[in-house]
Amino acid sequence: MSGISYKSKGSILNPLKNLAFLGRGSVTEPLEPREASANYRGFHVNDWELCIGCSTCQKVCDNAAITMVKIPGLPEDPVKGVRNERPAIDYGRCCWCGLCVDICPTGSLALSREYVHTCREDELDSYFVLPDPNGIHGHYFPKGWDKSVDADLVDLERQPMTEMESGERIGSFAEIVAGYSDQQAIIEASRCVQCGMCHDSCPTHMHAPEYIRAIWEGNLDEAVRQIYRTNPFSHICGRVCTRRCETACSIGRRGDPVAIRWLKRYAMDSVSDERVREIAAEGKVDYLTGRKVAVIGAGPAGLTAAFDLVKKGHEVTVYEALEKAGGMTRYGIPEYRLPYDRLDADVAVITSLGVGIRYNTRVGRDVTMQQLQQEYDAVLIALGLQMGRSTRIPGSDHENVRRSVELLRMITEGEKFDIPDSAVVIGGGNVAMDIARSLARLQRQAYGEVRVTVVALEDFDHFLADPEEVKEAREEGVEILDSRGPKGCVIDGQGELQGLKTLGVLSIFDEKGRFAPSYDESDEQFHPGHMVIEAIGQMTDTALLGDKLTEQLEWNRGRLRVDEEGHTSVSWLWAAGDMVTGPDVVHAVADGHRVAASIDSTLAD
Repeated sequence: MSGISYKSKGSILNPLKNLAFLGRGSVTEPLEPREASANYRGFHVNDWELCIGCSTCQKVCDNAAITMVKIPGLPEDPVKGVRNERPAIDYGRCCWCGLCVDICPTGSLALSREYVHTCREDELDSYFVLPDPNGIHGHYFPKGWDKSVDADLVDLERQPMTEMESGERIGSFAEIVAGYSDQQAIIEASRCVQCGMCHDSCPTHMHAPEYIRAIWEGNLDEAVRQIYRTNPFSHICGRVCTRRCETACSIGRRGDPVAIRWLKRYAMDSVSDERVREIAAEGKVDYLTGRKVAVIGAGPAGLTAAFDLVKKGHEVTVYEALEKAGGMTRYGIPEYRLPYDRLDADVAVITSLGVGIRYNTRVGRDVTMQQLQQEYDAVLIALGLQMGRSTRIPGSDHENVRRSVELLRMITEGEKFDIPDSAVVIGGGNVAMDIARSLARLQRQAYGEVRVTVVALEDFDHFLADPEEVKEAREEGVEILDSRGPKGCVIDGQGELQGLKTLGVLSIFDEKGRFAPSYDESDEQFHPGHMVIEAIGQMTDTALLGDKLTEQLEWNRGRLRVDEEGHTSVSWLWAAGDMVTGPDVVHAVADGHRVAASIDSTLAD
């Protein structure tokens, strides 16, 4: 240790200096939580009013720190996209990354500035917390990490759909929308957070998250495979489905819902018809059961049931009164919305599996119900709403007062009729828009101008037609008037129809919610038109049943009453589709699946 010198640091009395502090007060700061920084990631808070229980936070968590817990008493509505579940956080697993906040579609989750929590050794489960707006200890802490423009993993804007300009589309019945390009489809598919709200709300419980993910991955065969798990009418539903799934989409809470319908169309249009038929045939049994089923009506419900039953090995024959299959999707939806070659492609998938269709064969005329009962092990009646209802207003029996479904069928079949130079449509639903826009095209071709007026009971805030239908109709020159009720058709002294008188609507329903419109008699208007078209509702032609069978069946306001499996009150007869549930393609498909399962189960006994 040579070379190291030691030097005294002070007097030996220095320690005695401490005695001087004995009489002084404490200056130690109390041990309390400090205010965290503005963007600190502390314990979670969750606004239960905004939260819809979509489980996206659970899916994104890499540490499996989030569990969805059912909360009795909270609202649950699959149609509206609401589950009675809320996320619980296991803070033994959480790493406070904030991904759950960034991905939350509704923006209900945030990380607070609260960070202090203590417990005894036997209370470790207290780190498993069900966050609410008040924080982990029941009192408010300011938010730290919250959703912002820079911290939002949800893409709120839908990819736009290219469509023809009104001046171009009014000249023909060509399809209006162009469909997504590959790039648009992938970008749109990337918006999906795989929450499954669409699956819950769809009447067929379609596997939309799965086919959307397959599109994003570029595997279109797999997308079609997932689609055909529940929907053999995918070209149709990719174009005209009422898309209840999009209403439930969690992304739609703050932005545009994912274009689930357009993505279905993209997948179907991107795979060849031949390949689609190959995929649809997967899972078909390679034997015949020896059981025979008759289906009356080649619409979506009847053909969906036939699709399922033939894949189970049953022999299925469909009886169709008209020349082609499709039911009201063919004879009630204009081609500018649903190109018939795509409808034909859906039908071809079903017939390729072995379903036989006897066209131009009307039950009740060419074959009786009794014959079907005797020749088949089960009979399914699946008719559409092919007859229009009448307003029964004065003058509605005039020859130029027509029903919308009648004219739409004639247009589809190319049947000639006198195109009116002016027309008034009564009704505010999609059928009213369909016939108004179809007549507008025919008028433009015949006269070079459009003179179509639509009058509806509902005000625009409660209109029954899709907003896009209303918007496009106006762009095509159709005049649309809301809150107008029909009073009577105006007929001149020579018996010629001149138009329609309407009254302003005061209310549509009475105090008990029953349909009972009341009008303002002082608010009368005249709408010129050499044709008046009624588009106020539809019904099924049940004459084919015959009087005896009709009396044996149970009815509910003009519709066949069935049990949960589609079984009528007659043991050998099932019913499905519009005549049971009302007009909607996807509900008809769901009906077809349900009835097919019931028939298959019965035949297996």
